Amino acid sequence: MTARDLTPYRIFTEPQQGATYDDLLAVALRAESLGFGAFFRSDHYLKMGSVSGDPGPSDAWVTLGGLARDTSTIRLGTLVTAATFRHPGPLAISVANVDQMSGGRIELGLGAGWYEAEHTAYGIPFPALGERFDRFSEQLAIVDGLWRTPLGETFSFAGEHWSLQDSPALPKPVQDGGVPIIIGGRGAKRTPALTAKYAAEFNMPFCEIEQFSAQTANVRRACESVGRDPSSLIYSVALVVCVGGDEAEYVRRAAAIGREPEELRRNGVGGTVAEAAETIARWRAAGAERVYLQVLDLDDLDHLDLIAGMVPA
Repeated sequence: MTARDLTPYRIFTEPQQGATYDDLLAVALRAESLGFGAFFRSDHYLKMGSVSGDPGPSDAWVTLGGLARDTSTIRLGTLVTAATFRHPGPLAISVANVDQMSGGRIELGLGAGWYEAEHTAYGIPFPALGERFDRFSEQLAIVDGLWRTPLGETFSFAGEHWSLQDSPALPKPVQDGGVPIIIGGRGAKRTPALTAKYAAEFNMPFCEIEQFSAQTANVRRACESVGRDPSSLIYSVALVVCVGGDEAEYVRRAAAIGREPEELRRNGVGGTVAEAAETIARWRAAGAERVYLQVLDLDDLDHLDLIAGMVPA
């Protein structure tokens, strides 16, 4: 186990690009043994880019249920589940089930959904952006409401897209107050408002530091406008990571994931160990309390060892 504090750093995977359950388990177990704060996965049903995607997609909450039993200490979650994929009542049940299975280690990243091609490929309705956000808003209200309803009481909700009447609001997650909800994105108004109302964490994926600072400022203002202490939120960023012990190893790893070394240096956590550590330090100084490190080559477990040693002490 490394002596460095790795709890602010989370390993983030994209299994729709090609991964079996055993691939995910191997990464999760290595991340757990190294002391990373969490293992997260995307929630997508279709590959992106020129990769084959073999052996095909896996369901996020099915695999997290397996990981809940096959790991013991590391936190687990999605970045992010699409609100278009599941009805809110069954989603609340599934996530609560997995939280119970894990002993209270689950977090739910939830978003409006954006990747139209995967909806078309698997017959999932994909409404216009405004309606997707309306559905997302209702889904947050329902999931949060179901988990917060006291035992023995019922939950009802009347919305434009979903209505619940006298739900027993069961099962309950293990964690007090329900599973922590993560909301993220660049929306200037609705995203900050929903974050202030429902989220435990705000995440900005794949952005520049200036964008991160501007959007977290929007979120802080949204919190203040509803009387919430902005410091009660955790602010995080997601960045692709590719690190080498020397330049040659870095170039080899960049090639393995189909990325250009200089582009990764500009847009991710890329380079030698020293360079990557400097990048991480800049993000932490900008207010990123958590950093999701997107690992794209799931066969390269030695990469995780190197990443564990690069983070600032």
